[in-house]
This record gives sequence, C-alpha cells and structure tokens, in this order.
Amino acid sequence: MVPKSTDSRPTLVFAIAGSLRAASWNTMLVQRAAALVPETVVFDIFDELGTIPHFNQDTEGDLTPPEVPALRDRIERADAVLVATPEYNSAMPGVLKNALDWASRPPGESVLADKPAAVIGASPGRFGAQRAQAGVRRVLAAIGAEVLEDELPLARAHEAFDEQGAIKDAEIEASLAALVDKLVATARAPVPGEPADLAVYSVECQRLANAT
Repeated sequence: MVPKSTDSRPTLVFAIAGSLRAASWNTMLVQRAAALVPETVVFDIFDELGTIPHFNQDTEGDLTPPEVPALRDRIERADAVLVATPEYNSAMPGVLKNALDWASRPPGESVLADKPAAVIGASPGRFGAQRAQAGVRRVLAAIGAEVLEDELPLARAHEAFDEQGAIKDAEIEASLAALVDKLVATARAPVPGEPADLAVYSVECQRLANAT
C-alpha cells in the first residue's frame, strides 16, 4: 500500500489532461484546478502525453521506452492523481488510456495502486464528458487506485472560460475547488495502522483504562 501524505510537506498532485490539442479545454481545466489550491498543495502537470509510445507488452522490462519510467516516477512521487478527460465517441481518448495502461504495469506493481485519484472533464457538448469520466474512473478502479466517485462535467467548454482562464460559472468553479480539496484530504488521511492512528488508539486505550 502506498503511504499517504501525513507530514507537513506540501501535498503533490499529479495532473494529466487527456488531450494533445495545444488549446485544450481539459488542460485549461487542470490549470484552473491548480490555481485554486492553497500553498500547501503543489500540482505537477504532465504535458508530455503525446510522447508516450503505444503500449506493447513486447517492449516491457529492459526494452521499456524511456518515456514510460519517467511517467511512472512522476505518478509514484505524487500523493494523488487528477485526470481531466475529453470525450470522443462516448469514451476517453486513446492516448489517455494508453498512458494509464503503461502506468498499470507491471502487474502487481502499478504506481497507481492505492493512489487517491479523481476525474474531471470538459467538452463542447451538453454533458461535459460525463461518459468519458465514468470510463476513466472504471479503468483507475481496475488498476487499483482509490477513486473518488465525484465528477466535474464542464459542458460547452468553448464558452466556459474567461480571458484569465477562470471558469465563468461560479458554481462550477466552486465545485472544482471542492473536488480538489476532497482529493487532497483523501491523500492526507492517515492509513489505518500508521503512527497517527496508533497514537489515537493508544490514547483511547488509556482513557478506557482510566475509566474502569
């Protein structure tokens, strides 16, 4: 199990937008999420999605392309993962699925295992990539990530941002901030059996002993 962040260092969120487009609305959505967090949270925004080779089991192990360990290392260092997905034909883009497939390997050693993760999405349609978000959540859950069920659909994304990159709809912007706050809180929650929990358990045992 991956240790969760319980010390005083900033919480590191690995963020990835599943689009290769230079003016991607999902990249803007990730950037906006990064702008809404306090100084105790740091975003590592991955913008090399287009460099990840197609997954090929024949190139695993010693033949793994160098771009893949670099991706895995950045995910492993992070306390949580935020994925922003477009929606193409009711599903996530192939480039995003490809990156998640590489991150899921090797079996039993995925850097996404037990990693708190949340999914958001933007599209020019009416539903804000909801079906693609559901698909990403299913894939992350299958890999073994600790997936938040919350979603953030940003519909009519081509009209959603102002010139400063803020979301025009204040309610949606507040929902984005709340989702990221929940992701960070999940990442910082102590894992059962870690020292923080043991200390609480010890205090409770002492209290019960004194009460008898």
